[in-house]
Amino acid sequence: MLFAVLFQRSHVHFVRDSLRSCRKISTLQESEPGLPNENAHTVDKPSHKRNLGDRVKETTKPTASPATQLAAFIAKFDPKIARQIRLARQVMKKRYPTANELVWDNYNFFVIGYSATERPFDSLFSLAANAKGVGLAFYRGASLPDPQKILLGSGTQNRFVRLESAATLSKPEVMDLMKAAVAQAEPPLPSTGRGQLIIRSIAKKQRPRR
Repeated sequence: MLFAVLFQRSHVHFVRDSLRSCRKISTLQESEPGLPNENAHTVDKPSHKRNLGDRVKETTKPTASPATQLAAFIAKFDPKIARQIRLARQVMKKRYPTANELVWDNYNFFVIGYSATERPFDSLFSLAANAKGVGLAFYRGASLPDPQKILLGSGTQNRFVRLESAATLSKPEVMDLMKAAVAQAEPPLPSTGRGQLIIRSIAKKQRPRR
């Protein structure tokens, strides 16, 4: 029950902050609505300053590659859950190779969103994990046909299913939901190319992952 409550609450924050990202606010809010979160930071970006010769010098703080950061995020979990995340991600990457993977390592949940663009609100669905387990969230799940009644959540937009294992992603009823989400996607997923791995934000303080 706690997992369901936290999962739904996390995706309320995800929706709210996705919209705020349009205004160049890319940090997921983990505090009260409308208040900035001082415990999170975005990925470092290049800064510029002028020297005495009036030449522009670009300075960057060394950061690990997105793949290295992602591996570190997942390694925080109990080995069983970490393996489940990796296997679920393999399924998603094989099934949707053109989707961008948007990653949040936030306070309550570790999230990988699958989006046609670099914008969070274009995400079709996302993997979300905490110490209790892994779920598959549908960004616009409330509008999806769900004859088997497997979607959980009662919000106006988001719904989710729990993943007992990565094999849950291949159950017919789950695949039908994902196909429906892809069909209604606007913009649609690209038909060619490969998606990027993009680290959106990292919370300085987080709930224990194991």
